[in-house]
Amino acid sequence: MINIHEKTLQDLEFQTVLHQVSEYCVTNLGNLKALEIKPFDEKEELLIALQLTNEYVSSFDNDNRIPNHGFDPITKELQLLRIENTYLETHSLKKLVSISLTVNEILKFLKKFKEYYSGLNTYASSIEITTVIIEKIDSVIDRFNYVKDNASPLLYSIRKEINGLKGKINTSFGAALTTYHNLEYLDDIRESVVENKRVLAVKAMYRRKVKGAIMGGSKTGSIVYIEPETTLRYSRELNNLEYEESEEIVRILKEVTNYIRTYLPLLSDYQEFLTNIDVIAAKAKYAKSMNAILPEITENRSLLFKDAYHPLLYLNNLEKKEETFPQTIGLDEENRIIVISGPNAGGKSITLKTVGLLQLMVQSGMLIPVHERSKVCLFDRILTDIGDNQSIENHLSTYSYRLKQMNYFLKKCNKNTLFLIDEFGTGSDPELGGALAEAFLEVFYDRKAFGIITTHYANLKMLATEKDHMLNANMLFNERSLEPMYKLVIGQAGSSFTFEVAQKNGIPYNLINKAKKKIERSKVRFDATIAKLQKERSKLEKTSESLKINEKKKQSEAEKLEGINAKVQRKLENYQELYDSNQRLIYLGQKVNDLAEKYLDNNKKRDLMAELFRLVQIENSKRKKISTKQKKHEKTKKEHIKKEAEKKVAVIREKKKEDKKKKIVPEKPKPILKIGDRVRMYDGRAIGSIDTLEKGKAVVNYGIFTTTINVDLLELVEAKK
Repeated sequence: MINIHEKTLQDLEFQTVLHQVSEYCVTNLGNLKALEIKPFDEKEELLIALQLTNEYVSSFDNDNRIPNHGFDPITKELQLLRIENTYLETHSLKKLVSISLTVNEILKFLKKFKEYYSGLNTYASSIEITTVIIEKIDSVIDRFNYVKDNASPLLYSIRKEINGLKGKINTSFGAALTTYHNLEYLDDIRESVVENKRVLAVKAMYRRKVKGAIMGGSKTGSIVYIEPETTLRYSRELNNLEYEESEEIVRILKEVTNYIRTYLPLLSDYQEFLTNIDVIAAKAKYAKSMNAILPEITENRSLLFKDAYHPLLYLNNLEKKEETFPQTIGLDEENRIIVISGPNAGGKSITLKTVGLLQLMVQSGMLIPVHERSKVCLFDRILTDIGDNQSIENHLSTYSYRLKQMNYFLKKCNKNTLFLIDEFGTGSDPELGGALAEAFLEVFYDRKAFGIITTHYANLKMLATEKDHMLNANMLFNERSLEPMYKLVIGQAGSSFTFEVAQKNGIPYNLINKAKKKIERSKVRFDATIAKLQKERSKLEKTSESLKINEKKKQSEAEKLEGINAKVQRKLENYQELYDSNQRLIYLGQKVNDLAEKYLDNNKKRDLMAELFRLVQIENSKRKKISTKQKKHEKTKKEHIKKEAEKKVAVIREKKKEDKKKKIVPEKPKPILKIGDRVRMYDGRAIGSIDTLEKGKAVVNYGIFTTTINVDLLELVEAKK
């Protein structure tokens, strides 16, 4: 059972986060619900909430965007439906249609894309998809929020009579208008409208000559508005019919409302569902605004916030276009408590609040701005003591209040607790307050609680050094300018740089020296040693950064070389394929040449065809059957390789020609070739032996084939011994 105290929410400014989340809501109900977000009591509910928010964030980066969930609240309509003998007006019924359509669209979408949004689909599966509400209301009310004529036979009949009467009224009024206009009893405007009735604009002097009911007059008294007597009878009938119409409309609306009343629980679920979707969407939009993610939720007791940002500070700096410095901090069974020290304004408190606020956000179902390799565990309690808590109402000093807080910590602190204390032990005599703070910290340590504290007390720094599962940490400062670097370093206590900061701010050196003499020499030396170590750590950090940059450069170069080697290897393989293909073609050409010579000698066509057919069969048996598309691809590939090879060969030949021009070497006397000599062609690499020589031509045997070549094209490789 998770229980987070209200004081923790205040200390970590959780309400400010909720205000920022609520601004992303598109409905008033969603806005109010977002402001009421609290850490979840049950782990199962929390994990579901995190999954829903994470899935909604994913919808921003794909084509399957979740449909709009905006709606008009139906709270008043639901209240009326709970009261018997009430009925909903047409605009209220149309709101029920709208909310039903919106819910149905979202439910159908989530079902269609349940592979992408499995959590949201499961969450929505308890809501029923139905069109009966929509169909019932649409059968009675049109798109202009009027009850349709055919909503009932009686209404249809009444409206038909009304339209007939209106026609008669217009006809009789038109006749009166013409008669009295011809008699010049009417003003220039001739007619007007009073109480939704057409009236004659009669000149005041002729008021007694026009028969009818006086409906009023102009401000000056020069015009009297009279409804003609001929239309009065029809008007009375019209009033009666309009009353009957309104009665029938109320009856119809009551009937529809009673039908809808049976779906009251479903409509209530619809509104709650869309409100929750609005809050989930707002959480997702808030996460997107600061690149927040869902870290790994671990079962074991370990916490790692890698490159973590304080959400409020990050968004504020983003608006101001200022840099925010991320922090990396972790807690586990081996290192349960971290003591952060160092000078003020270095970022200690922000680091403390960052951990606390991010933990609160995760346990409230929200994503956090950390590196994707971060991980979190869940705590039953998060206890905080941050800031000056002096209580004027209760007449408590800061120290008294903090002692009261520590007493509360002692009662609640256990192995499932995360405690965060800023400026631990302050508010009293440094030595006495420090000793008491040390005693408290030892109790928290013995109870195996997780925690982070910030302090200036040397005894707490020493305690962190002595205890196995406690660590020192400090915020780095620039050793020259004494400006904060806003970077947390684990494993070493930080100096407060008291005298250095004082000197930087213009305090006279002799005064600083005087202050140094007033305190124990050993304490000054201890603080100086820490400051020196911190400066060395700062230098090491810079060296480490430089080495990392060089390592990245080397890695990049190595990757480039690997890429080049791979390209070279591919080209060698392609050229080898081309060479093998050409060698095979030469072999086939030689075979065909031999058959041609044989046919020249014996002139046997049948033998020639048989030999050719056998040669083709042998070659085809070596080929694999491939599709036309593959053949086309292979052909294109070979042509590409061939063209590339020809380009390179052309370049090499051109270079050889240029080299020959530059350096003319006297031709060597051509050797006299004999049978058995090993030879090769001048522009070739293959070596063969001469089988026969005749009329300036040689038959060269290459092992797998023989060919006849002009002697002038051959060069001697090795003479026959």
